Amino acid sequence: MKTPFISIVSPVYKAEKTLVELILQVEKEIVKITDSYEIILVNDHSPDDSWQVIKNLCEKSEKIIGIKLSKNFGQHYAITAGLDSCSGEWVYVMDCDLQDRPDQMIKLYHKAMEGYDVVQGRRAGRKDSFFKRTFSKFFYKILAYLSGYSQDSTIANYGIYNKKVIKSIVSMRESIRFFPTMVAWVGYKKTSIEIEHSERLEGKSSYTFKKLFNLALDIVLAY
Repeated sequence: MKTPFISIVSPVYKAEKTLVELILQVEKEIVKITDSYEIILVNDHSPDDSWQVIKNLCEKSEKIIGIKLSKNFGQHYAITAGLDSCSGEWVYVMDCDLQDRPDQMIKLYHKAMEGYDVVQGRRAGRKDSFFKRTFSKFFYKILAYLSGYSQDSTIANYGIYNKKVIKSIVSMRESIRFFPTMVAWVGYKKTSIEIEHSERLEGKSSYTFKKLFNLALDIVLAY
């Protein structure tokens, strides 16, 4: 049976100390599915040496592709840049801090092979801060009230997506981007499964209260 070509898209910000480990773990897991893959790392104008690390990784492997944004646009815009450039039959979207565990990729893939176009990960024992978990639950309740659409606060970006889903998402050129709601908006046959979630390997989240509040306001108004 022919194995698919798979893309892995990861937005990068303040990740110079995690990128090498990210690639090691992703490559270890993806070869359990296919030898045909690309890993797209999108540097969201990170203030550390993330771009230099990405360039070094690209020099060592033709399967790794680096994209450098001209300024800090934000996580979901970085995801869009990666999706614009990917060519996989299936596409994984995952964060770069290893909270989205690469060893869960195969679980997502096997579920997709049951006939789903989208399989998202529900974070079991979510390891984010109490503030971030609480803010997330509150935000999704407000969004559900205003939009009539309910979303599980344990689901973020991590998942596997068929290329037709990605094609529909990249055709949406709205200036306000929020990947999870865009996935919901385009439809298709989707499900979610419980996956393990890890502590950040290094550093802390770059989402301050102000950034989270502004993101939430943008999403509510746009949706």
